[in-house]
Amino acid sequence: MPKSSPDSASLLTMRGIVKQFPGVRALDGVDLDVRAGEVHCLLGQNGAGKSTLIKVLAGVHQPDEGAVVFGGRQVRLTSPTAAIRLGISTIYQELDLVDGLSVAENVYLGHEPARLGFVSQSQVNRATRELLAGLGHGEIRPTTEVGRLSPAAKQVVSMARALSYDTRLIVMDEPSAALAHDEVANLFRIIRELTAQGVAVIYISHRLEEIREIGDRVTVLKDGRTVAVGLSAKDTPTSQVVSLMTGRNVEHVFPPRPRPGSHDGRPEVLRVEGLSVPGRVSDVSLTVRAGEIVGLAGLVGAGRSEIVEAIYGARRASGRVVLNGTPVRGGNPSRAVRAGMGLAPEERKAQGLLLDQSVMRNISLSSLDRYARFGWIDRDQEASEARRQIEELGIRPPHLDRPIKNLSGGNQQKAVLARWLINGRRLLLLDEPTRGVDVGARAELYAVIRKLADEGIGVLLVSSEVPEVLGLADRVLVVREGRVIHESDARDLDEHHVLDMIMEGMPA
Repeated sequence: MPKSSPDSASLLTMRGIVKQFPGVRALDGVDLDVRAGEVHCLLGQNGAGKSTLIKVLAGVHQPDEGAVVFGGRQVRLTSPTAAIRLGISTIYQELDLVDGLSVAENVYLGHEPARLGFVSQSQVNRATRELLAGLGHGEIRPTTEVGRLSPAAKQVVSMARALSYDTRLIVMDEPSAALAHDEVANLFRIIRELTAQGVAVIYISHRLEEIREIGDRVTVLKDGRTVAVGLSAKDTPTSQVVSLMTGRNVEHVFPPRPRPGSHDGRPEVLRVEGLSVPGRVSDVSLTVRAGEIVGLAGLVGAGRSEIVEAIYGARRASGRVVLNGTPVRGGNPSRAVRAGMGLAPEERKAQGLLLDQSVMRNISLSSLDRYARFGWIDRDQEASEARRQIEELGIRPPHLDRPIKNLSGGNQQKAVLARWLINGRRLLLLDEPTRGVDVGARAELYAVIRKLADEGIGVLLVSSEVPEVLGLADRVLVVREGRVIHESDARDLDEHHVLDMIMEGMPA
């Protein structure tokens, strides 16, 4: 079947979808129209209703009002199984894989090929191997335990599972979030091959540059309502898309930087000398001055996160780490925290938050000893400190007792920052601080990070998005294969130059 054209029939039509939860009208009459063989991009800020809508499509939630037409007939998606049987597969941002099972067991979980009532493991492994090879990742072994894989490899396994069904529509929620530049290119190749076969793809991403590259049409949600349907992904100006998503014009995403050389003469907050992690990082040296944002640019797997984790003491490493002129013994994050470091980790939900706990407790987590009186926590002081951080960082909604899992990604990230600011951190290590954060919230986070730097805090920033590193950092270190291969002022670099350096085999 050829790729979608303007005259292609609709594969999926959702009309007037309403979904209410106690006290919240998450979807308020949403419309969506997807053609066979197209990449339809679903955009909106966190909380706009995207996740609820795709869960309605996946059969997780049933709508209170509205109609769903798939393949020319009205359907009721009463369960995930019902959606899958129709040919609708969903790849969630938070991958629902079972770490203790193998790759093949995850791919065919619940629909294992069987003969005479018995599952043939060799047949499962063979079919999985074919799927992975088709995705360009034949190096992933079907027998490998999923828990041992990198986030990027897990994303590939989740895609293989979606393709293991007779799929006519695939929903991809932030599929590129954990992927490096070359892996995103491979993802787009796979998507183009699928759509050429007539498979429709609903693509959700906060990276607007991806929408223009891979998308055909765009639907925008805001506050649970559809504000635009079927816009051209390639012809609609980015400023218009941002305005539709946020309800305002976001003209300057990155805040202004200090003038060149303004950090010269300021004291060093961090000095790293000869840092090495066996098999990961080799002889890395760097400095961060007070009020300076230093960015680490490189591919996923290049060693950026390992550098940050080793500085923080979360990885055993050789070399020397000096904070505020005092050496910090490695291998123990508690020492780093006492010395004045704070870390916002790459996997925010898995590593940085207690999702079922309140906003207040997540903010005060590293400072509970300050509020302890004879073995009891002074709740009034804890609440006062948390409330002050909520106001200063603009965390919304400003409710101390709300479970943090109910906040958007941007506000969750602000809460992680607030945790360290209570104790007066001198150095913040930020690993992918805007992953899964929409464009409006990103602008707010950038402003917060720059404000903290202006107040004298040193920042070491890791991001897979080169424009983010170049737009936010004062100085950039390019990392490839565990080594720093280039260092310069961010103003002296452009995206193409950095990409040339970080891609394997390119000259530095």
